[in-house]
Amino acid sequence: MRPFLTALAALSIAACTAAPDRGPVLNAPQGPVQGIVSPGNSANVSYQGLPYAAPPVGNLRWAPPAPAAHWTEIRDASRFGTRCMQATDVEGDFFDRLIDGHGLSWIKSVAIKRVVAAMDPPPVSEDCLYLNVRAPKKAEDLPVMVWIHGGGHQFGSGDFDYYQADGLPERGVVLVTINYRLGAFGYFAHPALSEADPRGVSGNYGTLDQIAALEWVRDNIEAYGGDPDRVTIFGESAGAWSVTELMSTPMADGLFHRAILQSGASTYHMSQLDDDGLAAETGWPSGHATGVKVADALGLDDPTAAELRAVPADDIQAVITEEMADGFHHVRDGVVFPLNVGKVFDQGRINAVPMLAGYNADEGTLFFPNDPQPTVWLETVIPEDADDTADALVAKFKDVFPTGAESLVTMYGFNIDFEEAGTQMMGDEIFGVNVRFAARKVADTGAPSWTYFFSRVPPSEDQTVGAFHAAEIPFVFDSHEAVLGLSEDDEALTELMADYWASFAKDGDPNGPGLPDWPQHAGENWMHFSANTDRPVAEVETDIRGKKLDALYEGLRIKLDALAPMTPAQDSQATTEAVAEE
Repeated sequence: MRPFLTALAALSIAACTAAPDRGPVLNAPQGPVQGIVSPGNSANVSYQGLPYAAPPVGNLRWAPPAPAAHWTEIRDASRFGTRCMQATDVEGDFFDRLIDGHGLSWIKSVAIKRVVAAMDPPPVSEDCLYLNVRAPKKAEDLPVMVWIHGGGHQFGSGDFDYYQADGLPERGVVLVTINYRLGAFGYFAHPALSEADPRGVSGNYGTLDQIAALEWVRDNIEAYGGDPDRVTIFGESAGAWSVTELMSTPMADGLFHRAILQSGASTYHMSQLDDDGLAAETGWPSGHATGVKVADALGLDDPTAAELRAVPADDIQAVITEEMADGFHHVRDGVVFPLNVGKVFDQGRINAVPMLAGYNADEGTLFFPNDPQPTVWLETVIPEDADDTADALVAKFKDVFPTGAESLVTMYGFNIDFEEAGTQMMGDEIFGVNVRFAARKVADTGAPSWTYFFSRVPPSEDQTVGAFHAAEIPFVFDSHEAVLGLSEDDEALTELMADYWASFAKDGDPNGPGLPDWPQHAGENWMHFSANTDRPVAEVETDIRGKKLDALYEGLRIKLDALAPMTPAQDSQATTEAVAEE
């Protein structure tokens, strides 16, 4: 996603020539603020770079977010806040594969690549806890949609042009996009930090930032025309992980009223703060173990919390490896997360609200060539000899799919084409199984859930990426870049999806006037969105990829059951109340 969104940002920046007009001065709870009139729609105003928490620097690095500042002079809200600390290099192979996969002309492909190659990396900083509000000028009591960006919890920002669009505000929604701490700065845990923290834990700072942003929305959004009692949290990829994480922590209870998952659910992340003997069972490293690896890479042997906080941010970012990044996710700590997300959903102990969730038909096309592993539960499944692909994979799959290994190999066609089969299985396992699991568990609580399947492909006959990861985002936001190709089918699908999303934000139900009926999931119903195929733009379909998802669910079920002996390290409610009193 990073190089893809960087490319779109480059194209949009190149197209901007005139400075936008200033909007009216708004008397907000933090102080007077002046945004800008949206260049795309003069009826909307964009307020950028609003602080929702204090800068997490110095002693506030690796600490829960502190209250944001107030001001008395008019605040200029015409510029986005700095992006959070993250790697700023662009992965060339990934980017080239994405652009080439759209089947564009040679001239267009070369032009896009040159624009991106000429760009300087965007500035990043620890001082990054800002959000942006885009709303109609005369907004009042409108539903609020809070977007949580993707990027694996390692990169991304709320200011990407893909998200800064007028499609949802034009449909009567106040749109909020947020930054939150990422990677080593957002999900770093270490024994020294836990010892120094009055809660006795560390990590999960990115989640705490998201909670702080939702508290800001509760306390401030009415001044921007939003209804604090109709807040929808929505996100894609790691943003969808975040949605399920917020549904799983008691600390976010009551801060949102609907939830949308686009290609992601954190139900398969199973890290513990300490190992507790589960790393070998689940495959997820503990937070403390990852933190010690980072400290060792920095040359710090048994450091104190003060010594860790004294290391320059750039030095920390420079030592992060892909292996370390695997540990920068939510951890069960007994405070923010009494149990891992998957277990909370499994037990029905979530902050249950109406949910809309789905995934794309070809999620794995951008990932599998660089990481050819069909399942997250096994490190190496590549057959040694192409001739024995089926037998080799059945034997390996049995470790995590004891009854479904043979059917998985057959259904995905591993004996025919390992790469194609592995690409599809990767997408179904990481995204499909977990999205369906989350939707079903929400329904079990009595809250309604709807699911979708997105199979739109780029309009070029030469496209090869299919319905790739993140492909649905411009359809939700109505933020297409025409240079990538836009057909009449695409335009119709955009109107439909944006309408459904806005309707869901208004009433907790995607159905609305003039929209095709979208039944609740009920264990099998999906709205199938498509374009540039031989399918209708939208059509209800039952049991999409059902047998495949059923077989893959066996692996998730076994890992969830491995968490059964775990009990909360502390009583979550008592701990939360104690922290609040402090």
